Amino acid sequence: MLKHIILGAILLINTLPIFAQNNTCYWQQHVDYTMQVDMDVEKFQYTGKQELVYTNNSPDTLKQVFYHLYFNAFQPGSEMDVRSRNLPDPDPRVMDRISKLQPDEIGYLKVGSLSQNGTPLELNVEGTVLEVQLAKPILPGEKVTFVMDFEGQVPQQIRRSGRNNSEGVALSMTQWYPKMAEYDFEGWHADPYIAREFHGVWGDFDVTITIDKNYTIGGSGYLQNPEKIGHGYESSDKKIKHKKNKLSWHFVAPNVHDFTWAADPEYIHDMVQVPDGPMLHFFYKDNPEIKENWKNLQPKSVALMEYFSKNIGKYPYDQYSIIQGGDGGMEYAMCTLITGERNFGSLVGVTAHEMAHAWFQHILATNEAKHEWMDEGFTSYISTLAMNEIMEQNDPNPMGGMYNGYIQLANSGIEEPQTTQADRYNRNMAYGASAYAKGAVFLSQLGYIIGKENLNKTIHRYFQEWKFKHPTPNDFKRIAEKVSGIQLDWYLTDWTKTTASIDYGIKSVESSDNGTTITLERKGVMPMPIDLIIEHNDGTKALYYIPLRMMRGEKPNETSLERNTLSDWPWTNPTYELSVGKNKSEIKSITIDPSGLMADTKPANNTFKLN
Repeated sequence: MLKHIILGAILLINTLPIFAQNNTCYWQQHVDYTMQVDMDVEKFQYTGKQELVYTNNSPDTLKQVFYHLYFNAFQPGSEMDVRSRNLPDPDPRVMDRISKLQPDEIGYLKVGSLSQNGTPLELNVEGTVLEVQLAKPILPGEKVTFVMDFEGQVPQQIRRSGRNNSEGVALSMTQWYPKMAEYDFEGWHADPYIAREFHGVWGDFDVTITIDKNYTIGGSGYLQNPEKIGHGYESSDKKIKHKKNKLSWHFVAPNVHDFTWAADPEYIHDMVQVPDGPMLHFFYKDNPEIKENWKNLQPKSVALMEYFSKNIGKYPYDQYSIIQGGDGGMEYAMCTLITGERNFGSLVGVTAHEMAHAWFQHILATNEAKHEWMDEGFTSYISTLAMNEIMEQNDPNPMGGMYNGYIQLANSGIEEPQTTQADRYNRNMAYGASAYAKGAVFLSQLGYIIGKENLNKTIHRYFQEWKFKHPTPNDFKRIAEKVSGIQLDWYLTDWTKTTASIDYGIKSVESSDNGTTITLERKGVMPMPIDLIIEHNDGTKALYYIPLRMMRGEKPNETSLERNTLSDWPWTNPTYELSVGKNKSEIKSITIDPSGLMADTKPANNTFKLN
C-alpha cells in the first residue's frame, strides 16, 4: 500500500508543472452565446436576453466569473472619463467629453437577472466589470449555462462605440453586450474599460437583432435569413413582410471571440467575391461625396485580402465586412468599422490596417491589454508592406516611417517598456509609438537578425500553429528560434521588457601592418549582430558579418556579395576590432548596416568616409 501511495504522489508532483506552464500544456476556455436583442432606434436603447454555455477547459475549479460591461465607461466619473481628464495628452476624441454627457446621452449596460443552471446569482457591478459569485463552483472540464436578462443604452459616439457618429452613422455597436472575461493560465483578465483594446474567450455566437425595418445591418457573422431581409441581400420574396415595422436579423459567427454590428437607414450594401477567398461586404452611407472612393476601394480590398492570405495564411472565414462607422478605424471579428469620409489613399490605408487585424488579433488573438505591440505592431508591419505593393508606392524602404517613429520615441525621454499594461502608459504618444512603430520594427528588425526568408517562414508557421488561440510573445519567439536555429531570448527581453536602445558607431580606422584596422563600438545598451560594408575606391565592395555571441548561430547571407563571417562579438565587450587587407588609402567608406534595418537610434556615426 505504501508503495502505491508514494508512486501516486510522485505522479501527482510530476503532473502539476504541466498544468502550470502555458507552453507545455496549452488550454483555453470556450463560450457559446445565444442572444436576442430588440433595439429602439428612437431612444437608442435595447433589451436583450443572453444564454451563455461556458466550458471550463482549465485545470482549475472556478468559484467566480466576471463579465465586461463596456458601455458603463461612457458615464461621468467613470474610470475612462477620469483617466482621460488626467492625461497630459488625452485622446482628442475623448478629452473631457464623457464628463459632459447628459443622462439620455450616456452609455450603460444593466443586468436584470443572471442564473447559473437555473439558480439565481448575486451580482456586484464595479464600473465596467460585473463580479459574480457562483452558486456552485465550475469544475475542470465542466459546462454550465448562464441565462441573463440585460438592457443597454447606446452612448453618444465618443470612442469606438456609439450613436450618430461624426459622419452620421446611426449605430456603431461595438462592445455592446455583457461579455464573459477571459480566464487563462495567468488567471482572470477582468480589466476595466479605460481606453485601450480587448481580450476575449473563443466561441460561437448566435445573435438575433430586431430593429426598425428601414435599417441595414452589417457586422460579424453570417446572416441566416437573407431571404427575409433584403437590404442588398438576395431575396426570393420581393414583398417582404415586416412585423410591427421591424425586422429580425439572425447572425451566426463561429469560432470568434467577439461580435460587432453597425446599422443605419442609409447604408448602401455592396458585395464582391475574392477569388478562392471570402465574400467581401461593404456598408457605407448613401453620400455622393464618398461613393466613388468606396466603389474604388472594393478591388483594392480584394487585392489586400489576397496579399494577407498569401503572406500570413489563408483567411479562414467565408466573409469579411468593411463598414462605415465608429470614430476612426477599429478591428472586430470578421469585420471592421472605419470612418469613410477620407481621401482615397487614406481610405485604402485604414482598410489595409484594419483588415490585417483580421489575422493579428482576430485569428491570432493576443491579450491586447498586456501585449498590444503584438497585434498593432505586427499589423502595422504587414499592412505597410501591403500598401507599398497594392498602391504601387514603390518605396525601396517602406518601413522607414515606422523606424522614424520608433527612433523619435527612443530619443524622446518618455519611452516606457512594451510590457507596460496598455492603459497605464503615462502618455498616449508613448503608447502609440510603442505599440505601432516599435512593434512593427520588432518584426522588421527580426528579419535583419535571422534573415528575411526566415522571417517570412516564421510568420507563416506562427499563423499555422497559433491560429484560433491566444499566443504570447514567447510563443512567437519560440517559432522564430525553431525556424532560424538562432537563440532570440536576448532580443525579446531587451526590446520589449526594457527601454535599452541600439547605438553602434565606427570609433576609428587606422593603418596597420596587414592593411587597415577598424574599431567598432557599442554605445547603446542593447547588443546586435553587425553587417559591415567596406566600399573601395575602385567601386568594389566587401561585406563583413559579426554575429552576436548570444545568438548561437548566424543568419544566411541574402545579398549578392560574398560574405566574410568574423568571430562573435560578446555583448560584454564595448568595442570590436577587425582587420582588412586593404590599405587605408584604398578605402572610400565604411558603413554599419547598409540595409537600415537595424534600429540604431543615433545613426550619424554608422558611416565613416575616407575619400
